[in-house]
Amino acid sequence: MILLFTDFGSSDIYVGQVKAKLTSLVPTACVIDLLHDVPNFDACAGAYLLAALHESLPLNSVTMAVVDPGVGSARQPVVVEADGRWYVGPDNGLLSVVAGRAETARVWRINWLNPHVSDSFHGRDIFAPVAAMLERQEWSPEVLNPIECLDVILDTHGVEKVIYIDHYGNAMTGISGKNINDAAVLNLEDQSFRYARVFSEVPAGDAFWYRNSIGLVEIAMNCRSAARALNITVGDAVRWS
Repeated sequence: MILLFTDFGSSDIYVGQVKAKLTSLVPTACVIDLLHDVPNFDACAGAYLLAALHESLPLNSVTMAVVDPGVGSARQPVVVEADGRWYVGPDNGLLSVVAGRAETARVWRINWLNPHVSDSFHGRDIFAPVAAMLERQEWSPEVLNPIECLDVILDTHGVEKVIYIDHYGNAMTGISGKNINDAAVLNLEDQSFRYARVFSEVPAGDAFWYRNSIGLVEIAMNCRSAARALNITVGDAVRWS
């Protein structure tokens, strides 16, 4: 199984080209669109989203993760194996939270170079072919060189800001809800939010915070877009009181 996690969007030419490349290399592979609207250019937001999704992914799956504003630069292409799940992407922090939180993790630098590689589309020309090699279990030491650690490493504890706004206008933060007390009050600028377990515990139109289905602290409103009503955007800082 190959999963795609990108900031490519779903309406442009990029996702289709990646899928076509993967299908040409591994015709029998199941290719799943995990997410294609990671906040544009934001490897930090992508890193915490990907880490929150990690445990729901099947063992031995291969995730091609591409949020790569430095494409074509000196940043390195890498492979990470974290607790039996494989990731292919740029070494720009995107894979570092998954690797840092894993009980066991290994990292390789990709040595393989497509002779026809584009300067601006390594997703299609480098990461997709390497993902196909991993799916087929046919890679060699000439392709992947083991390294001690990634070059760019983010804080594995989380980040106190909004990292994603979903279709409903719910604002996910980079904070794990696991160890947050229900009595804690979440603040965003001059707005404060108290905890509710589910939407139906608050009146329609009221805002609250809760632990979402992937374990992140999220700001929401019952039957309304919190992002639109409260003017919340990706990158907004939050804090506890």
